Amino acid sequence: MEQVIEVIFLRKTVWVTLPAPLATAEEIHDHLIDQLNLALRRPGMYGGEMALRILLDHLLFIERQPEAWSELKQVWEEQGLWTPIGPSGAFQDVFPAQADCCEVASVYAEFAQRRGWLKPDRVLTAEEYEALTGRVRGWAAVDRTWTDVTVEFGPSSVLFGGNNPLYGKTLGYLSENPQHPMVVFHLWNGNEPGAEPWPPKHEQPLLLAVRFGGGSFRASLIFTPEGDRRKPTAQDPCLPQ
Repeated sequence: MEQVIEVIFLRKTVWVTLPAPLATAEEIHDHLIDQLNLALRRPGMYGGEMALRILLDHLLFIERQPEAWSELKQVWEEQGLWTPIGPSGAFQDVFPAQADCCEVASVYAEFAQRRGWLKPDRVLTAEEYEALTGRVRGWAAVDRTWTDVTVEFGPSSVLFGGNNPLYGKTLGYLSENPQHPMVVFHLWNGNEPGAEPWPPKHEQPLLLAVRFGGGSFRASLIFTPEGDRRKPTAQDPCLPQ
């Protein structure tokens, strides 16, 4: 808010308007955390992966830990998540070409969770989390949809992507224990290769894979039969397309 003060100049009263004070470091920090949580949930609207990187960079600068970004990239590289175009390159190798940036947002959200920046809509109790991780491998052995996930495990802790069923999205489930890794459900909607991308063929997104646990990115993925069918087929670049 602007300030108006009284100044005596040459025996005359002059009212001077001062500019509003700048936001404090704490206010800037809180604002960036709010923006990060919005961008994670609607990455396409906020500029995708680049917007997430910028927000992380600003937050780490404010917290005086810029080196954490280099450390994060090293961890991702060891896990097979880091590529020349970021984590999105790793997902392009396992998900259909029509997959969007919601998958990548979930990876950045895991880092935000560890930093204490993520604001989940819901957290699972220890018992709920244990039950989910204990049965999700067998549960994902058959094809599932978005509705199947939420009916079985309840509303997600974080919905990466909008509520429109015609678009893919990613659901993240968090334990009340921040040390537990997020359980992530990757859902896709689209058409067969070579077909028009819009409108999508399916009334609601199909579950391609569940991802959780540390270690290798590939080892953390549990593919449904649909996910296995939708994996990109590697082509020899020397052969005619």
